[in-house]
Amino acid sequence: MPDRPALPAALRRHPVAHRGLHDPARGVIENSRAAIARAAAAGYGIEIDIQLSADGEAMVFHDDDLERLTPEAGPLRLRSAAELSRIPLRGSAETIPTLAEILGLVGNAPLLVEIKDQDGALGPRVGALESRAARLLAAHDGPVAVMSFNPHAIAACRDAAPAIPRGLVTCPFTAEEWPGVAADRRAHLARIADFDTVGAAFISHFHRALDMAPVRALRARGTPVLCWTVRSPAEEAAARARGATNVTFE
Repeated sequence: MPDRPALPAALRRHPVAHRGLHDPARGVIENSRAAIARAAAAGYGIEIDIQLSADGEAMVFHDDDLERLTPEAGPLRLRSAAELSRIPLRGSAETIPTLAEILGLVGNAPLLVEIKDQDGALGPRVGALESRAARLLAAHDGPVAVMSFNPHAIAACRDAAPAIPRGLVTCPFTAEEWPGVAADRRAHLARIADFDTVGAAFISHFHRALDMAPVRALRARGTPVLCWTVRSPAEEAAARARGATNVTFE
């Protein structure tokens, strides 16, 4: 069984701001420098998403496509880091940041990095983003962990930087939510069957499905169970009552 570095204690204690402490009405956009800085100043943990540029840089951005969050359109992966760093985030004066930039901002704030699926169907065509992120995160001094819906991505992180704590992002993997993923693959992922194989130390599970049998089994082993994404005190209380160790919130 692979070694599994423990989830940092700070990511168990401090509620985690989903994509930073963003507020579009105030021009603070998700995964932006301002959102990350606000979350750090408020004493929260910070969750960010990373995608891969055409020239192999880790960019802090959630979507595969640029259209929702910027005036541009098309896949992020077809643009260079220099191009992406000039594209404004819609509704703000900021542009798309790199992971290296964000690591320079967060200081000692707890950081949870979600590696977005690069395969397209949660399969094995991964590696470049994980390798770049691992190089950057290995040099970072603050508490950090990586996670992904794609177990292949976490296996790549394990191989590239075995000392960085890692986890799986999990959910029921319904056909409605994952139309591009084959049924047998979705069933496998819903069982959280790769947890031990990739040396995961935690999961981050959909907050409304914390009673799933694989989640209960991991919790019984003492595995930290984070959850996503709560949007009210009542949802947080319900998640904690169902055994969540910590919450990711908006």
